[in-house]
Amino acid sequence: MSTTTPTAARSVTKTVTIERPVADVVAFLADAANWPAWAIVNVKAIEATDDPDWWLMATPHGPAKLRICGNAEFGILDHDYVEDQASWQVPARVVANGSGCEFMMTFFQPPAFTDAYFDQQVALVDTELATLKRLMETGA
Repeated sequence: MSTTTPTAARSVTKTVTIERPVADVVAFLADAANWPAWAIVNVKAIEATDDPDWWLMATPHGPAKLRICGNAEFGILDHDYVEDQASWQVPARVVANGSGCEFMMTFFQPPAFTDAYFDQQVALVDTELATLKRLMETGA
């Protein structure tokens, strides 16, 4: 009997420096209702569901679901993103950096995505992180 070890998925980690305290950034990101304000490429609208863990989103690719698995004390904001094309488990962290913080998300390439499509999708996250930074630092 032989077993094969699955090949590790490609991954990309995106990071943004935000000049706000960790607690402020974690509180903002832990509330899925805030996501359309900063995740402007991928989340067009969001609404609560009967299941308090899951949110229903309108995305450019159609309906999707979001679940945030956070721990404010440790700055953990991992989330599950489920849509027709793929499911993503996204580890995310907020860590202190002086008086501000770093927000980091790691994306693993789903098997259904080509390298080019994955690269295109994670590149869009830069727009969202820039929006998050602006919102958190200026309130606009």
